[in-house]
Amino acid sequence: MIDLENIVKIYKLGDVEVTALDGVTCCIETGEMVSIMGPSGSGKSTLLNLIGCLDRPTSGRYELDGTDVSRLNDDQLAEIRNKKIGFVFQSFNLLPRTTAVANVELPLVYSGASNKRQRAFEALESVGMANRAHHRPTEISGGEQQRVAMARALVNNPSLILGDEPTGNLDTQTSKGIMLLLQRLNSQGITIVLVTHEEDIAAYTRRTIYLRDGKIVSERKR
Repeated sequence: MIDLENIVKIYKLGDVEVTALDGVTCCIETGEMVSIMGPSGSGKSTLLNLIGCLDRPTSGRYELDGTDVSRLNDDQLAEIRNKKIGFVFQSFNLLPRTTAVANVELPLVYSGASNKRQRAFEALESVGMANRAHHRPTEISGGEQQRVAMARALVNNPSLILGDEPTGNLDTQTSKGIMLLLQRLNSQGITIVLVTHEEDIAAYTRRTIYLRDGKIVSERKR
């Protein structure tokens, strides 16, 4: 599903060039659940952003489901993000004054989909949050907010879910619940790639890719 070949990403900070990714090559198969680990500054989030079509490589080839996305324009990338990819972030990124169901509807609003409210309720039900549909983020716990965020990621039926420290703001027990939910989604055929700093979180995945200084230094399969 994900095929990266010699990916390089260089950022320019004034007159200084910073190499965030330095020749990354890897493949993630459809239906895998993979974690990406490494110290701060190793390139984890940069790699996840490239996989999610939120950024472009400076050089190298990236194919997603057989499409060379490194050659697509901004509109084409936005269409892929909306149709194929669901994002889950550490900070939840929910609109605070909007109900859970309205938050989940947002991707459907952007895509002009029909039956938005019904689909949003179904997505909330799939993550065990149907009974909180009309609550605002400030009225529910952190773990419940993350489940709402996951429902939002699922509402367009993506084939790929990307998580950037999805349990980073959660306690141990709540984190376990989120990871078990991700495992269940993976068992339904959704490919999942997540960044984490925690080995116990990575242990829920089938494979861990370790980065250092923008390079893959090792992998571990479970």
